[in-house]
Amino acid sequence: MRRLDLAAASPGDLEPYLSRSSVPDLEVRTGAARIVDEVRSGGDPAVQAANERYGGGRRDGLLEVPADEIRQALERVDGDVVDALEAAIANIRAAHEPQRPVDQPLEVAPGIQVDRRWSPLRSVGVYVPGGQAAYPSSLLMGVIPAQVAGVAEIVVASPADGDGQVDRVVLAAAALLGADAVYAVGGAQAIGALAYGTETIRRVDKIVGPGSAWVTAAKLAVYGDCAVDLPAGPSEALVIADATADPYIVAADVLCQAEHGPDSPVLLVTVEPEAVDPVLEAVAELLPRLEREAILRKALADHGAVVLAPDLDAVVEFANGYAPEHCSIHTAEAAALGERITAAGSVFVGHWSPESAGDYATGANHVLPTGGLARAYGPLSVEDFGSWRQVQRLTREGLASIRETVGTLATAEGLTAHRLAVEIRFEERP
Repeated sequence: MRRLDLAAASPGDLEPYLSRSSVPDLEVRTGAARIVDEVRSGGDPAVQAANERYGGGRRDGLLEVPADEIRQALERVDGDVVDALEAAIANIRAAHEPQRPVDQPLEVAPGIQVDRRWSPLRSVGVYVPGGQAAYPSSLLMGVIPAQVAGVAEIVVASPADGDGQVDRVVLAAAALLGADAVYAVGGAQAIGALAYGTETIRRVDKIVGPGSAWVTAAKLAVYGDCAVDLPAGPSEALVIADATADPYIVAADVLCQAEHGPDSPVLLVTVEPEAVDPVLEAVAELLPRLEREAILRKALADHGAVVLAPDLDAVVEFANGYAPEHCSIHTAEAAALGERITAAGSVFVGHWSPESAGDYATGANHVLPTGGLARAYGPLSVEDFGSWRQVQRLTREGLASIRETVGTLATAEGLTAHRLAVEIRFEERP
């Protein structure tokens, strides 16, 4: 892992940490846009051709997983897995129910009513990564808030594995939640199909869910024609620790998100240099116990860093500037420090708060901003599955009270039709 000393760092030293992006490179964006265009014009055959070329399709070529196959998957999954899914569903639903927006009526002045009203989207597509690994938890995180919001139609797209099968637990999760359809399609072709529709795949109003760089690039390509959530970069973590922390627990949190992929950044931040070596020694001891040891070693070597800060103020400034997807805090005053972290997808405070608890079972959403976008955006929420509108009602007296204001400003802008729209209402006509 690289080392960065904030006390001696120049702006150039900080730049790679603070200016990272979730947007894929130009080659991937160009390739994804091409696939999207092919799907838009070619429909089902183009999706099937892309599945064959890039992977993710069923052996039989069907794009929609048959309903009886989804039901059977639930029957065949081990009971303890079903129990875990149901427990996670209960907590996710409980955490998201209070997020449902409430209409906001407001009388700005006598006779001038400006209400904010919220409505759920009509249809949503939830992308669930698959192929080499399965992520049923991502299905839960996308479908449940959409259901809480009241979305009428919720469909799922997830690529099949090398044997041409969509993961059984993913299908079981879809069955438990009653998803309207599951499509065996992945990558850019899935995003294109959901955005524009095909003979089989239903066009949706919005697409959510994490995915590869190709999925992210495809979302950027359809943006404007179809709403999307944030572009998702590699999973990332920033872990703040001091010498009071258990080095093995800190090491486990350092490793937790890095196992998602070799491009996943992880930073260990501390004001106490003596806290570093025990953590790194614990990392070295824990690595051989993990199935993704090779991926973890590459992630730590290429994208891991130890950040030394002169004081806690510098820790907070760096953390909020970095704006991590996950921020774990292992310090003597963890709760107080956690209050000062204002730019992070999820903050995990203290010894008993592992990142993986939030990934699966606390009920908090694990679809989070990456690449520094947490400076301006938050986790996927119920509000992301609907839209606000303004409803304005004026009485004669209310309009009269702002008649002069509207007329003056409209005239100043040279928009006389705007002024007329007010004045004509007060004219007396035969």
